[in-house]
Amino acid sequence: MSNRTQAKPKVHTFKTLARLLGYLFHYYKWRMISVFVCIAITAVAGISSTFFMGQVLEQVINPLVGNPAQGIAPVPWEQVSDNLFLIIAGMAAMYVLALTASAYYNQTMAIVTQGFLKHVRNDMFDHMQDLPIRFFDTHTHGDIMSVYTNDTDALRQLISMSIPQVFYSIIAAGALLVYMFLYSLWLLLVVIAGVLLMAFVAKFVGSRSARQFVRQQAVTGKAEGFIEEMIGGQKVIKVFCHEEEAKKGFDKINEELCDASDRANTYGNILMPAVMNIGHFVFVITAIVAGILVNLKVHNLAITGWSAGIISTTVIAMFLNMSRQFSLNIGQVSMQINSVVMGLAGAERIFMLLDEKPEEDNGYVKLVNARIDENGNITETQERTGKWAWRHPHQADGTVTYTELKGDIRLFNVDFGYVPEKIVLHDVSIYAKPGQKIAFVGSTGAGKTTITNLLNRFYDIADGKIRYDGININKIKKDDLRRSMGIVLQDTNLFTGTIMENIRYGRLDATDEECIAAAKLANAHDFITRLPEGYNTVLRHEASNLSQGQRQLLSIARAAVADPPVMILDEATSSIDTRTEVLVQKGMDALMKGRTVFVIAHRLSTIQNSDAIMVLDHGRIIERGNHEQLIAQKGVYYQLYTGAFELE
Repeated sequence: MSNRTQAKPKVHTFKTLARLLGYLFHYYKWRMISVFVCIAITAVAGISSTFFMGQVLEQVINPLVGNPAQGIAPVPWEQVSDNLFLIIAGMAAMYVLALTASAYYNQTMAIVTQGFLKHVRNDMFDHMQDLPIRFFDTHTHGDIMSVYTNDTDALRQLISMSIPQVFYSIIAAGALLVYMFLYSLWLLLVVIAGVLLMAFVAKFVGSRSARQFVRQQAVTGKAEGFIEEMIGGQKVIKVFCHEEEAKKGFDKINEELCDASDRANTYGNILMPAVMNIGHFVFVITAIVAGILVNLKVHNLAITGWSAGIISTTVIAMFLNMSRQFSLNIGQVSMQINSVVMGLAGAERIFMLLDEKPEEDNGYVKLVNARIDENGNITETQERTGKWAWRHPHQADGTVTYTELKGDIRLFNVDFGYVPEKIVLHDVSIYAKPGQKIAFVGSTGAGKTTITNLLNRFYDIADGKIRYDGININKIKKDDLRRSMGIVLQDTNLFTGTIMENIRYGRLDATDEECIAAAKLANAHDFITRLPEGYNTVLRHEASNLSQGQRQLLSIARAAVADPPVMILDEATSSIDTRTEVLVQKGMDALMKGRTVFVIAHRLSTIQNSDAIMVLDHGRIIERGNHEQLIAQKGVYYQLYTGAFELE
């Protein structure tokens, strides 16, 4: 099971929301401005029904009924019919405006949401290509995948539904507050008291809900990481009858996910009923206070001050309707709290990925195509000549020198640790001359693969120097450094596509003829031609329609078509049978010819012809020499070769 670290995001609500909106406006500035304008129009037009209802009461119904107690006689229908027509026309115009604006912003938001998510996924994937290997070594693949799936889906709901709905409700609530202020300050104070109570409840419940939704998003990524790991290890699980332990492990994570979801939704589901019931309570209190004010007016005891004495049944009806609409809009905001928190938690995890520090590359020495005359003079060319040189600009005097790429690699007193406080390589010195084959032998964890990771600069050394053709590799641009090295790993990584496309992955501008030549060099041509579609055979997921040996031959062909001067073979034959190993070894021998080669192998028979063999133990080179020299020393290598010791 993986012991990689799991991200524990903490949502900084306003900071994350501000960044998200800035990110959104970066791609869709004018569309988003038009959307917010249309939402505001829709909100204001939507609550205008209260205003028109008041106009109907004041200009139509009250005049028709009259007020006998105050000596006001009813007016004829003809005198108010025009007013009613104008009010209805105005109401219809507002509803048409609201419908048009609503249709526009809903359609626009659907387009903006999908387009924005496309940009987000592109930005994440592009940024991920620039991240160092360290990032992928410390995060489960499933957790990273969860950012692309669960977190972007939560972000989709936030952008497409929650943000427009919350903005609509805020605008509507603000407009209602203005209306209520104009009609009665005293009744507004009752509503404001209710708003403060709603805010307190929302903060109390919402903060607890937010923490659980953040936890839910993090545990979802953890669960996906576990599932991805278990799917990849199904053969191992079944071989060791580990099914029950796998179930227990998943049950534990699933229980944690269920608990986080349960707590989050419990708090989330409490919030809206609580807010709505406070709204009902405020409605009742407002009605009571309005009745008291009317009673004071009837008895000529009206409170002095702004808006006192103008309370009427018409005002009460309108104000109570506005109070109810206000509570409904606040309730709509509370309904969106869960989606907002989940969306912001997803956005936070997306920003965490985007904020990961990209791989640093301060190199300025580049690899260029070169022509080399009989006197050793080097000139740069744009044509592919098969010869390469390092283009080294000197910052001191502005001159440029060229050094032929030969594959001379030397390590001087190198120390390294994956974390600063724990050094895993100690004082390692290696001299690999062009064309030499250097082999590493040692138990698991001795530091063999770590050395090859340093050659590619997947990690940077803590102390010492590594020189490539006499140039400090820190001065070489990483892309050019890695282009000069080929690598064949124990775990073959082939991609969905044809065999030809997988071989061409080593050099994208390689012709079909060059790919076929590389396959012949790797001894892969014969088995490829026996396949039904030959080089056009499509490889399924992880090339499961090929044997392990065939996959390894293709990885050798892929390295061969790149034609690098330096090759790294990391236990490339350890997982295949001995019969296939002979074929693979022939392919590797052809690939290694004329190149500087670093070999990691458990099978000592594959490295006997090495120019130098390094025996490592706990990050130190304890023996070095060729096969005959090490046998003569009768040390660790001798005991490994004779079977007295075995590699762990």
